[in-house]
Amino acid sequence: MNLARLASAFLALAAATLPLSAAHAADYPDKPLKIIVPYPPGGTNDVVVRLVGKKLGEQLGQPVIVENKAGASGNIGAEAVARSPADGYTLLLVTTGHAIHPSLYKNLRYDITKDLMGVSRLSSGPMLVMVNPKLAINNLKDLIARAKAEPGTLNFSSAGNGSSTHLTAELLASKAGIKLTHIPFNGSAPAMSDVMAGNTQVVLDLMFSALPQVQSGRLRAIAITGTKRSPLLPDVPTVAESGVAGFDAEVWNGLMAPAKTPQPIIDRLNAELKKVLEDPEIKQRLDAQGFPASWSTPADFDKQIVSEIKRWAPVVQASGASVQ
Repeated sequence: MNLARLASAFLALAAATLPLSAAHAADYPDKPLKIIVPYPPGGTNDVVVRLVGKKLGEQLGQPVIVENKAGASGNIGAEAVARSPADGYTLLLVTTGHAIHPSLYKNLRYDITKDLMGVSRLSSGPMLVMVNPKLAINNLKDLIARAKAEPGTLNFSSAGNGSSTHLTAELLASKAGIKLTHIPFNGSAPAMSDVMAGNTQVVLDLMFSALPQVQSGRLRAIAITGTKRSPLLPDVPTVAESGVAGFDAEVWNGLMAPAKTPQPIIDRLNAELKKVLEDPEIKQRLDAQGFPASWSTPADFDKQIVSEIKRWAPVVQASGASVQ
């Protein structure tokens, strides 16, 4: 075999073994896409993905199927996507929790920074700090004053040990110089219910979940964890306004793909998601849930995840939370 034929054969073999070239990416997508939501149906993140996924499918000309694969606080679904083909047809919904997990779990079976790559952030928003309305606590200053005057008498409930609701409350307590006793539950709904029943006194949760309870008077919102007030509750001040200077803790979600997914496919998905998140109807619906659209480039989303892992690691350590 002469050199020309040998080179031709080598190039053909190389093309045949490539997972998906830029040329193939030009035909993407030619079949339905799947987004794995690693949580049960009906929650905030599930609602966001179904809203975004429907519009994304219309733009791509292929159905976008949302599949709930719950378990291990979102890690079962994340591991499944990390092990999926890097072809752009299986995506993962990730949340703040996934940036907490590297510090929380001792035996995590995937590495979010190595086994997955960012596509785009989808939405982000603050939490509400809430108390039982029967308490003589009308604002965050009242809460801090009581916690200092009566150490150990205030409990806070959360969606679970190591959850974003748990650790944001721990961060707030640390910055405010107070101690609150943690009572973990299996999910946000029972955590809020326990405060409404008066068994625990404080709870933090997303606007999406908490707003109906606040509007009905079953919980009293005393502060918001972001850098600015929400138009949905304009009279509720930020934590920083309430005396904890510089406090800022928002939760977020976004889409990731298996590592080594071809960059042209990532770029195509990112561009389409930008259109989705700029759509007036989508923006309005996300704003109404207190979880506004928050598009990002793939590179910026990857950087954010690395930054968030570093941010939450000392909070996890200080809280003593750990999961085997």
